[in-house]
Amino acid sequence: MPIREQEIDALARHFVESMIAGGAIVPKADPEALIACVVEFLSANFEQENQIDEEADRMAEDEARRHPGIDVTRLRHLIRQRIAERRGFTL
Repeated sequence: MPIREQEIDALARHFVESMIAGGAIVPKADPEALIACVVEFLSANFEQENQIDEEADRMAEDEARRHPGIDVTRLRHLIRQRIAERRGFTL
């Protein structure tokens, strides 16, 4: 289930505001600009994860057609891990 834009916005806002309030960072730019950067980063990250999931689904379904009786869920999980590893993406 893909994450919605409103959820990404809320997560980014909470993250930046918490970091500022906790004194972990002292912003040198407008906090709204920082939030926008975090939103952009999170959106790209979730999009890449969705692409990995879709590719793993396709590959697992293709393999399941060739080998009925295979555990598709486990296969999908393993394929997903390998794709992420190959792309240098941390799941």
